[in-house]
Amino acid sequence: MICYTATMKPFLIVQLRPEDETSDNEYEAICRFGELAPTETTRLRIEHTGIPQDLDPHDYAAIIVGGSPFDISTPTAEKSDIQKQIEADFKRLFDTVVREDLPFLGACSGNGLLGHYLGTPISTTYGEPVGGVDMHLTDAGRLDPLMADFPDTMRVLVGHKEACDSTPPGATLLGYSDTCPVEMFRVGQNVYATQFHPEADAAGFTVRINVYKHHGYIPPETATDLIATIEKEETPFAREFLRRFVTRYRDSK
Repeated sequence: MICYTATMKPFLIVQLRPEDETSDNEYEAICRFGELAPTETTRLRIEHTGIPQDLDPHDYAAIIVGGSPFDISTPTAEKSDIQKQIEADFKRLFDTVVREDLPFLGACSGNGLLGHYLGTPISTTYGEPVGGVDMHLTDAGRLDPLMADFPDTMRVLVGHKEACDSTPPGATLLGYSDTCPVEMFRVGQNVYATQFHPEADAAGFTVRINVYKHHGYIPPETATDLIATIEKEETPFAREFLRRFVTRYRDSK
C-alpha cells in the first residue's frame, strides 16, 4: 500500500479525450495499471481549454499524456481552434520538459505531439488498425532501465491513424513493429513516448471501440468481432512498463 503525503509531488495526468466515458476509462486505467492512487495525481482535461499558461512542470513528479481524436497530420486550415491551441500549448510545455529532461510519458497522441515537436514528419503512412501487434525492442530498448528483463518481443495494443514516419531527431528508438517503425522512443533519460497504449487492456479497448467505431478507426460493422479478438490479447509487459515508469519517478522524489 502506497501512502501519499502532502510533501510528495503528484503525477500530472493530461487528457485530451472529449467524451467523459473514454476519458474516465483512460484515467482509471492509468491509475490502476500504474498503481497510482487518485490522491497521487492531478488530472487535467485540456480538450476544451488547453494547458493553463501558468502550469509549471516542475510541480509534478512526472507528466503522463494520453490519447485523443486529434490528428497532427490534419492540414492546419482544417484544424479546430482548440486543436491549434493544444499543439501550441504542448510546444511551450516541451520547451521545458525536453530541455530539462523532466519525467514525461506520452502515449499515442502524446507520442505524436512529442515527435512533431522534435521535427519528425507525422503522417498516415504507418497507421495501425485497432488490435494487438508484436513490438520488437531495439538494443537500446533492451538496455532501458524500465524494460530490464523484458522479452525481445512484447505484445502491445494499438489503434492510430497516424504515426511518426521516422525516429525523431535526437531521440533513441526503443521499439518498433512490422507495421510501424516507431512504436516507442526516448529523449534524454526521462522523456518517453509510446505509439501503443501502455494503460490498455481488453476492457478499456472495448469502451473505446464502442465510442469511436464511427470515427474512422474501424469499419463500424466489425466492432463486435474486433471486441471478441481484443479479449484474447494479453499485454502484461506494456502495463509493466507503465508501472515501472510510475515507480521510478515516485521513488525519485
